[in-house]
Amino acid sequence: MQSNDIFRAIQRHALMPVLAIDQIEHAIPLADALIAGDLPVMEVTFRTQAAGEVLQIISRQRNQVLLGAGTVLTIENLETAKECGAQFALAPGFNPKVVQRAQELELPFIPGVATPSEIEQASSLGCRILKFFPAELMGGIAMLRALAGPFQHLGVKFVPTGGIGPDLLQSYLSLDIVAAVGGSWLAKPQDLAEGRWDAIKERSLEAVNQIAEIRTISRQTSTGSKR
Repeated sequence: MQSNDIFRAIQRHALMPVLAIDQIEHAIPLADALIAGDLPVMEVTFRTQAAGEVLQIISRQRNQVLLGAGTVLTIENLETAKECGAQFALAPGFNPKVVQRAQELELPFIPGVATPSEIEQASSLGCRILKFFPAELMGGIAMLRALAGPFQHLGVKFVPTGGIGPDLLQSYLSLDIVAAVGGSWLAKPQDLAEGRWDAIKERSLEAVNQIAEIRTISRQTSTGSKR
């Protein structure tokens, strides 16, 4: 997929499970749980030594999953993500060298930002989808509303991640400047350790239904305001 297609797919899902997987044998059951939960998208973070192999296994055996590599802090991480089949990559911070290498590799990349200066720098390199991290600690919804003023006209959108749970999903997704939300509540470390794949599936289904309701309300509100 081209970068624009990847970013459109991320916005269509509106929610990105953030996953730290330290056991390779968890890769396929976890992917299957998300697929069964109608949420076939993953951010597999480079917080574990198993990340590269997990990406490779999922990319080969479950290619219906929109597969991202997260916590991409270095060019080495980025190149590993590409080699292992990641379709896009994300970082918690902004490193221009990593952004530029991602462009050379033609790997869609979402750098992390937390300040207007970082947004300006990322935007100057052509980045239009940015990870806002750590979202809640950096001011959350109020901060994103403030950032919309000077940056929304540039076409910039955010993937807020960090401290967000299902109770905040509606508030974040109601903002036009938000492309999607990153969440770690969908698959908790204990779920993986205990093989609670049904619990992950159920949480995913609940989130997908919640997003559908949010979108229905948004459409109704938009239609009502135009009358």
